[in-house]
Amino acid sequence: MLITAAILAIFVYGMIAAMLGTILPDISRKFSLSPKQNGNIALFQAIGLMVGSFFVGPLMDIEGKQVGMLAGLGLVALALLLLRGAGGYGSVTGAMSLLGIGGGVVVAAANSLNIDIDPQNPAVISNWLNLFFGLGGLVTPLVSAKVFQKNPRSLTLFAAVLAILGFAASAVAPFKPASGQISFQFAEAGGLLANSHLLLLCLMLFLYVACEVGVWNWLVRHLVAQGVGEGKALTILSLGFALGLLIGRIAAAQILTQVDARTVLAGAAALMAVTTFLMLRASHPAMAQAMVFLAGMAMAPVFPTTLGVVGANFKGATAATAIGIAVTAGWFGLAVSSPIIGGIAGDDPKRLKTALLLIPGASLVMLLVAITL
Repeated sequence: MLITAAILAIFVYGMIAAMLGTILPDISRKFSLSPKQNGNIALFQAIGLMVGSFFVGPLMDIEGKQVGMLAGLGLVALALLLLRGAGGYGSVTGAMSLLGIGGGVVVAAANSLNIDIDPQNPAVISNWLNLFFGLGGLVTPLVSAKVFQKNPRSLTLFAAVLAILGFAASAVAPFKPASGQISFQFAEAGGLLANSHLLLLCLMLFLYVACEVGVWNWLVRHLVAQGVGEGKALTILSLGFALGLLIGRIAAAQILTQVDARTVLAGAAALMAVTTFLMLRASHPAMAQAMVFLAGMAMAPVFPTTLGVVGANFKGATAATAIGIAVTAGWFGLAVSSPIIGGIAGDDPKRLKTALLLIPGASLVMLLVAITL
């Protein structure tokens, strides 16, 4: 039941991650939103993710992980219902901010369970759980196109129902009891911010999320600028990158039973540097799709495996706080990635090829971090 609750929570977050990109065109048309307003909506969601994941850690260390899961899924369901009934830019921004906070809480809470499910190898559990993140991301645009094409915002009601089901599963799941106020000390939590090992893991997640978001947000525009049709570019993103993430996490879960997690991180970073560089040089659609798929497979283990390393190395009264700090570092990468890439590219889509070289560059820095770990 604990595994079921974690899977539902991760799947719901996968839907949230793809939600804005799926419904934004409809919202923009309905409320006549400018590109700047679209960017602000995404920024406020990213800020919400950072706030939620950072503050839920101490809460779970004091009150227990079940409280974090219930709070996160409850906020997600509420935000989705508010988003469905939003009447303009302000209410959309508010709902997306709340959705970000709930999503940040859910990710930190669900990924903190890996050590409870399998104390011997939490990185394996993280990869299996985060497989459902990719599945949620794949399902969302497909359901929107096939079922809710006439009213895309009805997708939010569908996701809200799943969040409520996740809430119910978490309410009856056998979570471990809270550590309690006596064993949790905020001074210890503050000391985590000075822990060099945790800071390296945070840097790994910051760089990784910046790379992944760079692909999600900019690959289609880059391919179109290289002469690939928009429909084909979208197919390359979904059946290339998203499918690579899914298959890569299945493979990583098997590899991690035999290979140390830090070695897997180093190998993944090295492969990311090579595959993303070749991905940006590919001009033929078939070659581009092949390289994007391989880049997705290379990226697949990094986020869950890093969180597995955090879970394995930071236990006790501040374990959830360490997970929350690491996840927050990842969301910071989400917040800064697209503005940096967009700033380098400027108004010329063809300059995206140069701007996106930040991805293989960041991958090389990740390799250095993994070697240092």
